[in-house]
Formats: sequence, structure tokens, C-alpha cells
Amino acid sequence: MTAYKIALLDGDGIGPEIMTEAVKILDLVASRNNIEFDLRHGAFGANAYFAHGHAFPDATKKLCDEADAILKGPIGLSHEASRKIPVDMQPERGALLPLRRRYNTFANFRPVYLPQGLAHFSPLKPEIIGDGIDFIIIRELVGGLYFGKKETGINAQGRRFVSESLEYDEDQIARIARVAFDTAKKRKGLLHNIHKSNVLKSSVLWNEVMVEVGQDYPDVEVVNILVDAAATYLCLNPGQFDVMVMENMFGDILSDQAGGILGSLGLMPSACIGPDKAYYEPSHGSAPDIADQNVANPYSMIGSVAMMLEMSLGMEAEAQNVWHAMQSVFTQGYTTADLAKPGAQNKMIGTDAFGDLVVEELAKAPV
Repeated sequence: MTAYKIALLDGDGIGPEIMTEAVKILDLVASRNNIEFDLRHGAFGANAYFAHGHAFPDATKKLCDEADAILKGPIGLSHEASRKIPVDMQPERGALLPLRRRYNTFANFRPVYLPQGLAHFSPLKPEIIGDGIDFIIIRELVGGLYFGKKETGINAQGRRFVSESLEYDEDQIARIARVAFDTAKKRKGLLHNIHKSNVLKSSVLWNEVMVEVGQDYPDVEVVNILVDAAATYLCLNPGQFDVMVMENMFGDILSDQAGGILGSLGLMPSACIGPDKAYYEPSHGSAPDIADQNVANPYSMIGSVAMMLEMSLGMEAEAQNVWHAMQSVFTQGYTTADLAKPGAQNKMIGTDAFGDLVVEELAKAPV
């Protein structure tokens, strides 16, 4: 029997609740496919700091090092609660960025998918959504402003200052470019390159390398677009996009905007891929204001399971079964309170009931 070690980082806020639903799916997948998942939980984020004095404890690092893949829940607390944690140990700085750095997870995949049957979730007009929304954002994840040199202090004039550097080299750009071109080649052969070369020298180099790498992909059409224009077009004509590639901060911002056009970041899972290790996580935050209320939708967490099955474990058919199971639950009219819109005719259920229904639908799928 094939066995896989999976590190489960439950995270903060709603993280443990939606991770519980992900485990239900993994248990069923294991039984349906005659495989074994060795699921081991590790402390990560704010809860880890309060329990162990570190947001990414050594025990969790060891667990992740030994895992075949990592499934991570959302992390973070409210602004006021976060102030109880030292700045450099707050979850994003003390856990998330070190996780990315440790496994060099340079390629972030965020599918933006809303079939016509789920269009009621989106704030966009039906004529803009058309037959549905289906594109993928590929974000460089371990370079740029977030990982550049940082300095704070008092300048010669006695004023507080901050300096943060946006750094990329050609190898970093080339490797994410290849990922984007390969993805576009498998889809529609269309790649939108998002940049800001009219202002940023980093984008000038980015575009130069994109052209160089693109010479190996003559069958992929490249459309270059400024990041601010891309933000506009995401709202006005999202159907023009199929694969979008961009640097770290642009990807952070535009992928959240993409969640907005879907109606919620709760509808956007993600994969963070490195040369030897990957982790999978919802794109949304930990929503501490609704934690422990059984109202958070686990779609992004279960969708991250589907991405893990496909991208790390080679189980593409079963991954598609998981996607179809979730969408079937929505098309039957079920939703959770966090996704419900006023006046919508939805059957309101809890986090756990949504997970149970996905399990029921997945059990019906052919193996």
C-alpha cells in the first residue's frame, strides 16, 4: 500500500475548523484509492507562539521536513491580538515567510474559477461573467520587496525612516517564467505578463527575461500589461485572462482582488511549489471574528487538498472528483453563512455539514 506523510498546520482562527473538513476528505480519498495518509498536526502561527514561544517551532520544522506535502491552514490574529506578539514573531514574519524560505516555494498557483452555476456569488454583472470565470494567477513567491533588505532607524535629520529593497535576479525571474509558460502551454496558449516597467527598473529586467524565456515557447502568445491596468480589467473583462504571471507583491494584491470578483477569498485555494517540497493553503485569512462558530466555508481548504492530490501526489483524477463534489454541493443550493448574500435563496448549513456533503458527493464518484 502506498503511504504518504502529510504535515497538517492547522493555523489560527478558523484554521482548525476547516482543517477538520479537509481531513474528512483525505480519509475518504485514502479508503477509495487503497492508500494511506500519515496525517500529523504541527503548531504554526500565533497559536504556536503562545504555546511554544515561536511561530514556527523546531518540532514543526522537523515534521514538515519529513513530510511528502504540507497542508496549511490560515494564520494570524486581529490587529489588537497581534500586538501581544513581538513584531518579528508575528505569524506572517515569524512563520509564513520562513516556511516559504525554508522550502524555496517560489511558484504560487492561485486558480480563479467560478462556473456559471456559481455566478451568484460574484458581485460582477452577469454580462461580465458570461460563461464563467476560469484563469490562474502564477505569483513569484520568494523574491521581491517581501524578501529584500529591510532597515529601520533614525536618519541624519532625526526622523524615523524605513528602507525596504525590491530585489530579483535573472535566475529567479526565469524559473517562474518557465512555470508560467509551461502552464499556459497546457491550457490555452495565452500568457498575460503583469509588470510596471514604466516606473520600476525591476519590471524592466523582468520583461527582458520573459522575452528570453519566451523564445523557447513559440506556441504561447504573450500579452504584456501594466499591473494597474490589469487590476481594472479583472473587474471589467476577467474572461480575457487564462494564465497571469507576476512578481511577489503584484501577485499578492491582484490575487486578493481576484478573490473579490469571485465573491470571496473563501473560493480560492492555492499551491506553493518549490523544487523539493510544496505546501497548500487557502488564500483567505484566519477570520478570528467568526472562529469557533461553525460558519466558515471550507471550500478553499478542501480545494487546497485537491491541488495537493494533483500536484504533489499525482492523483489528478481524484483531484477532479474533489472539485466536482464541492461544486455539486453549491449547485444544490447549500452554502455557509460567511458566503451567503442577503436575499439569496440558499440552504444555510454549517462548516461541518458542508464538509459532510462534500464527502457524500465524493463517495459517489467513480474511482
